[in-house]
Amino acid sequence: MAYIEVKHNTKTYPSGETTVDANHDISFEIEKGQLVIILGSSGAGKSTLLNILGGMDTNTSGQVIIDGHDIALYSRKELTAYRRNDVGFVFQFYNLVPNLTAKENVELASQIVKESMDAEQALASVGLADRTGNFPAQLSGGEQQRVAIARAIAKKPKLLLCDEPTGALDYETGKQVVQILQDMSRKDGSTVIIVTHNAALAPIGDQVIHIHDGQVKQIDRQDHPADIASLEW
Repeated sequence: MAYIEVKHNTKTYPSGETTVDANHDISFEIEKGQLVIILGSSGAGKSTLLNILGGMDTNTSGQVIIDGHDIALYSRKELTAYRRNDVGFVFQFYNLVPNLTAKENVELASQIVKESMDAEQALASVGLADRTGNFPAQLSGGEQQRVAIARAIAKKPKLLLCDEPTGALDYETGKQVVQILQDMSRKDGSTVIIVTHNAALAPIGDQVIHIHDGQVKQIDRQDHPADIASLEW
């Protein structure tokens, strides 16, 4: 059994007197430890899919099986526990608490799970060992995003979900951030999903799931994903 099995996932929203499918009959599988790119233009339905995988939203029909459990059947309380214990989130905008230091921002996340990573260790793993006492305003955009990644991984999540993690970053800084995410998959065995509109990131994925108009149009499996250093965009 694959680590993630999405089967005929559909998410429907009301729109006036009709309904709109944000996701329609989406199916795919992801193995544990893979880095997967979900690629599509704005409005394609990829962020809706990420929110369902992360337990932040519920689907209308279909199965969303994570590590053997169909989270589509979870209650609100069960989804809260799933988000807290199993999932790390990294967003385009860093969502750091401005009056807390980098270390304190990471500790916010690590305190909510039983077996967390030390905050300083998490920051060191993203190259910020010397910035633990700095506030977000004292950090560059790339450094803030790395704090956000450290905050996510300090929970030791089974699944790391990243929504446009390079969208607010310049080219070189974006490559540094993606390198951290690829290393987490290759070296640490984390399952990492990156949602993006940037097709240049596609070569680094073990799989690339192409989303268009709320549907999976194509799945590319890549036995030899590219290294970050070879990317250009």
